[in-house]
Amino acid sequence: MWKHTGLKRPHFANTPTATQESVWDYPRPPALQKDARTVTIFDGSRCIANSTQCYRVLETASPPTFYIPTDDIDMQQLRAIVGNSYCEWKGTASYWALARDESLQMIAWNYPSPSQAFEPIKNYMAFYPGRIDCFINNEKVRPQEGGFYGGWVSDDIAGPWKGGEGTTHW
Repeated sequence: MWKHTGLKRPHFANTPTATQESVWDYPRPPALQKDARTVTIFDGSRCIANSTQCYRVLETASPPTFYIPTDDIDMQQLRAIVGNSYCEWKGTASYWALARDESLQMIAWNYPSPSQAFEPIKNYMAFYPGRIDCFINNEKVRPQEGGFYGGWVSDDIAGPWKGGEGTTHW
């Protein structure tokens, strides 16, 4: 059973500055929040997405995950790949790679039929910042540790967050 639900920061949580949010204040189950900052995704110099109409998924102990509307994504630069996974909150995810990438490395995912609580992100996609260049207001986002998670680490959040070595006991 998960003991942290965003109601009280654990003793090991970093204290956020005046310009930061603590990932330990995010709720469990996760919350969906509109975000009007400029979010861009690049493959080298190619812009794949540019939006000010995103959602953030905020979950205890995780950096936010940004979801971009497909209307703001050049979908011709992406292709669906085989495989899926299941999230207890959002439902079944589908995966995407760059259309030109023969290795079919997964760089993005979406929820074609999300749960009712996450219906607003039905026509939205999320990207892995460790596999493609992701930016929030021109700040290059860093990937969440661990390889599995897709959280966006930026200067405006305080951790530590799950995914790195020694975080499985939280």
